[in-house]
Amino acid sequence: MFSTIIGALLPVVITLALGFVAGWHQDFDSKQAAVLNRMVMLYALPLSLFAGMVQTSRAELMASMSLFALIGVAMVAGYIVTYGISRYLFKRSMSCAALQALAIAGPAVPFIGSSVLGFMFNNESAMPIAVGGILMNIFQVPVTLVLLSLDAQSNAQPDGVPSQRATEILLRHVLTSLKEPVIWAPLLALAFILLGISLPSVLNSSFELLGRATGGVALFASGIILFSQKVMLNAAVTVSVVARNLIIPLGIWLLARSVGADATTISEAVLTVAIPSASICVILAVQYQVAEREMASTLFLSTIGSVVTMGGFIVALPG
Repeated sequence: MFSTIIGALLPVVITLALGFVAGWHQDFDSKQAAVLNRMVMLYALPLSLFAGMVQTSRAELMASMSLFALIGVAMVAGYIVTYGISRYLFKRSMSCAALQALAIAGPAVPFIGSSVLGFMFNNESAMPIAVGGILMNIFQVPVTLVLLSLDAQSNAQPDGVPSQRATEILLRHVLTSLKEPVIWAPLLALAFILLGISLPSVLNSSFELLGRATGGVALFASGIILFSQKVMLNAAVTVSVVARNLIIPLGIWLLARSVGADATTISEAVLTVAIPSASICVILAVQYQVAEREMASTLFLSTIGSVVTMGGFIVALPG
């Protein structure tokens, strides 16, 4: 069990640390890290998701519906509930509440899922990674962008933004997201599965060559971003890290057990949503100049803390 924990998490820590050292040594800066992340999102990750999913049979897909539902609850319901609590209970601004919701409900599945889940579940990890990537890019990121845009425009316009304009912004971001390879690649793979279309193994191997770079490049870029922001610890950061690393995965574990999910589904769902915060929350915070240090600190502490929390879940989970 100890070797399993080390095998799944040590590569994450080492690669993140190498990125941090690269930033400290001034080999890379935050702008170059954004370029690396862009390569991951446009090429490496879509190829990884497509190659991993297209090898799945229709029967295996149908058997994964409960896994889809559990991850969906964590990422969609978790985002909505977190935003509501942050915005209306703690009276945070629309922008801060949206970023905090993304940091808490948005695990870095598209970025480091292949490193952690791939080690634990091999080819079966393609499904939870694809679901996490789709939900993040079709729901979480567009909604966060809409809320950030609305807040920025409402600050510029004292009378606020009309609801019709808000709907137009949401629709535009959703349509833009659908054009991203990280969205249509797994959807295309899904269509292939449903139609019973299989690809030659040599073609899948060709896709996997660049796809294998996803986890390493994304983690390295995250380390560079972490160096560019000074880490702080306050109530908001503490709440975000505890919620991201412990509360949400524990909640999904209890939900999965209450609905009678099998041991494999429980393990896949809980470990997927136990992955630390995604670097996209820092990227958006820097872009809109809102809560930059808070998001960077949440990302850093969530990632470091995940060595303990994910290790604990790996030990405690069935199967």
